[in-house]
Amino acid sequence: MTADVQDSGKVALVTGASRGIGYGIAEALVARGDRVCITGRTEETLKEAVGRLGADRVIGVAGKAHDESHQAAAVERTMEAFGRVDYLVNNAGTNPVFGPIADLDLGVARKVFETNVVSALAFAQRTWHAWQKEHGGAIVNIASVAGVSASPFIGAYGMSKAAMVNLTLQLAHEFSPGVRVNAIAPAVVKTKFAQALYEGREEEAAASYPLGRLGTPEDIGGAAEFLLSDRSGWITGQTLLIDGGIFLNAGVG
Repeated sequence: MTADVQDSGKVALVTGASRGIGYGIAEALVARGDRVCITGRTEETLKEAVGRLGADRVIGVAGKAHDESHQAAAVERTMEAFGRVDYLVNNAGTNPVFGPIADLDLGVARKVFETNVVSALAFAQRTWHAWQKEHGGAIVNIASVAGVSASPFIGAYGMSKAAMVNLTLQLAHEFSPGVRVNAIAPAVVKTKFAQALYEGREEEAAASYPLGRLGTPEDIGGAAEFLLSDRSGWITGQTLLIDGGIFLNAGVG
C-alpha cells in the first residue's frame, strides 16, 4: 500500500481476480484502501497477481469456483486473515463453448451454470452467514450484455448471465436492508477471457461501439468500486450496463 492510501477498514472477496475484470476490480478496491482476498484457478498466476496488488493488503486462495471446498476455504481464509468480509464480487465465470444452442452439449450447459450461477449463489450464502447477515455490506455480481439480449453462438453463457441478473434481484430483496446487491453487465472488455471476440479485428470490433473502443478492466473496476461504496448507498437490485453505447445501435434500422 502506498503512503497516500488510507486503510478503509473494509474487506472484499473478489472471485476470479487473478487477471482481467476481476483483477481490475481488486485493483480499484486496493487503491481506495480496502483489504482484499482474490481467487483464481492457478496458484502461480494468483501469486503473481497478489504480488502486483500488494501482499501487505491482499491474499489469494486458489481453486475452482464451483468447488464447494474452495468456496468454504476462500471465505474462511478471508475471515481468518482480515476478521470480516464486507464486500463480495462474484466475477468467476466460464464460457467453454461457441455455437448454436440447438447443438449444445447439455453436460457443458450444466457446467456453465454451475460455475457462473450456482457458485455465485454459494459465495453469497457463505459471506452472508460469515459476516454480512449481522454487519451488513454489499455484493456486486458480474453479469453480461449477453444476459439481457440474444447473443448468437454464446447462448449458454448468455443464459447463465440472465440467471445472474435474476439472482441479483432475489438477493437484493432477501438480503435487504443490510446488504445491497447489484450487478454489472459489460459488453466486450479487452481481456484474455473475451479475446476470441476481437483478436485480430479489434479496430473493426471497436467501430461498432458509439464510444469507439472496447471496454477495459479499469472501466469495470471503477463501476464496481462505486457500487461497493457509500456513494451508492440508495442503489440495490440494479443491473448497470457498461457497454460503450452498443445498445444504442439496437434502435438503428
